Amino acid sequence: MNIKHFLILFFCLLLILACAKRGTPTGGFKDTIPPILINASPKNKTTFFDSEKITLTFNEYIKLNDINKQLIISPPIEANKFKVEPQSNIAKKIKIEFNDSLSLKSNTTYTFNFGSSIEDNNESNILPFFSYTLSTGEIIDSLSLKGRVEDAFDDESEKFVSLHLYPIDSTHTDSIIFNSKPLYAVNTLDTLIYNFQNLREDNFQIIALKDYNNNYYYDQGIDKIGFTKDTVYLPGDSIFNFRLFKENYNFNWDRPEYVNDHHIRFGYFGTPEEDPIKLITPVPENFKTLINKEPGKDTLNFWFPEIEADSLQFSLKTKDSIYNVNVNFYRPKPDSLIIKPVQTRIIELNDTLKFKSNLPLEKFNENFIKVQNIDSMPVKFDLMINENYDLAKMFFKLEPNDEYTLSILPNAFQDLWGNTNDTILLVFSTRSYDSYGEIKFQLDWKINEQAFILELINTNNDVVQRINKRNEINRYSFKYLVPGTYKARIILDNNANGKWDSGNYFKKIQPERVIYLSNELELRANWELNEVFIVK
Repeated sequence: MNIKHFLILFFCLLLILACAKRGTPTGGFKDTIPPILINASPKNKTTFFDSEKITLTFNEYIKLNDINKQLIISPPIEANKFKVEPQSNIAKKIKIEFNDSLSLKSNTTYTFNFGSSIEDNNESNILPFFSYTLSTGEIIDSLSLKGRVEDAFDDESEKFVSLHLYPIDSTHTDSIIFNSKPLYAVNTLDTLIYNFQNLREDNFQIIALKDYNNNYYYDQGIDKIGFTKDTVYLPGDSIFNFRLFKENYNFNWDRPEYVNDHHIRFGYFGTPEEDPIKLITPVPENFKTLINKEPGKDTLNFWFPEIEADSLQFSLKTKDSIYNVNVNFYRPKPDSLIIKPVQTRIIELNDTLKFKSNLPLEKFNENFIKVQNIDSMPVKFDLMINENYDLAKMFFKLEPNDEYTLSILPNAFQDLWGNTNDTILLVFSTRSYDSYGEIKFQLDWKINEQAFILELINTNNDVVQRINKRNEINRYSFKYLVPGTYKARIILDNNANGKWDSGNYFKKIQPERVIYLSNELELRANWELNEVFIVK
C-alpha cells in the first residue's frame, strides 16, 4: 500500500470515529430546583389594587398542572369572572385576567394559592404552595388559622377538602352555609392540613366541606361536612380540627318506578317513617302485598299479585306530610324466581349457608332439599327465611376438612305468587382447623368505658367479624380467620344501638367516634395474635 492510499484510509477512519462519538452528553447534575418568581406585576402584597390583570414572571419555563383544581382564591371569585394562562402550553409567565364585570370587595385582602400546580417544564420540579396576595384597601390582613381534617369513619381521609369562614354579624344564621358563599376559603389539596393566611380581625363560623359540586355551598346528603360549635375569634384562636361525615338526608321520596305487574320500587332519601307506604286503590280482600327493603340501596320494594287495573295509587308518608302518588302500568313480563347461593365453593366453619332470592320468599319445603357429607351420609339441617324475605339461611354442623353436596329441587322455595325455584346442585368444602388463625384483643381504656362495637376489617374494607357485647375482663377474640391482613377499629356507640351514627349539623351533634388500631395485623395459618388496643 503506497503512502497516498494509507493517508486516505487513515483520514476515513478518523471521520468514522468522530461521527460515532456524536450524541447527547451524559452525566452532570440533575435540576432539582423549582421555578423562582423573579417579578410580579402588581407586586406581591400590593395595596389599593385596581388592575384587571396580574402577571407573575419566573426564571424558567413553567407549566400549570391541574390548575382549575389546585388554584384556590380567597375570598372566592366565580370561575367565569377570570381566566388563567397558560392552560396547556408552557410559558415563563402566569397571567390572571379579570372580566370587566368583576367587582372585587372593597378593603379586602385576596389570596391566590396555587397549591402544587406550578412546576418547571424540564424536570417537573414543583413550586409548592406558592401564593400571591393583594388588597383592595390600604392594609394587608395578617391573621391566620390552621388545623387538620380527618374522616369521621374511614381511616383514609378525603383529600381536597375545603374550609369556609363566614363572618358572624347580626344577619348570620346556621343556614348561611346552604345559600351564601364564604368570605374566606382554603383547601387541604392533597394533604390533611389547612392553613388560612391574611385574615382580618373578626368573629367567624368555620366548617370543613368535601365540596363534591365545587360550588362553595353545602349540599346536604351529597357533601361531607365537619363543624365545631365554637365561634372563631380573631385574633385569638389559631387551631381547629375537624371530623368529616356525610349527614343523613332530610327524608324525601324519589319518583316511584314501575318494574312489572308484581313489583314497584319506591326510592327515597334519608330515613323513612314507620309504615311509610299505603295502598289506597280499592283491591280485593285476598290481595296480598309485601314491602321489603332492597339490600344496599335506599329503596323499598312493593310486591303485589296481578290485578286487572292500569295503575295503583299510594299515599306516601314524610316527616311532616302525607301525599298521594299514582303509578301507571305498562305490563312487562314478570320476573321468574331465582335462588342463588351466596357461598359457592368454600364455607367457613363459623359461617352459615345462605341463598339470595330476587323475589320475596313466602315459604320453603325441607323435603325437597338434601345435604350429604363427604361419606354420602345425610346431614340434618334447619332452614329459615329472614325478615326481609329475600334471604334463606341453612343451619347445620360444619365439620373441618369435609365436603358437602347440596341438592335443592323444584318446590323447595316458593315466592309470594306460588312460583318455585329451579334445581340447584352445589358442592362445597370446609377448611381444616389449622388453616385458620385467631386474633385476641385486650382493650385498655384511657377514657370512661362505654358501649362500643369492635370490628375486624379485611383489605377490601369489609367487616369480617364484629363484637358489641362487653365483658368484665375487656378481652375479646376473633376465631376462624382466613390468613391475611386485617385492621381493627372501635366505634364508641354513644346511644348503644349497635351501629355507627352520623352527625347532625343543625342539632350540633357530632358523629360517633371511630378509633383505629394504629398497626395492621398480618395473620398466618395456625397463628394466634395478641394485641393491646388502647382506647383514648
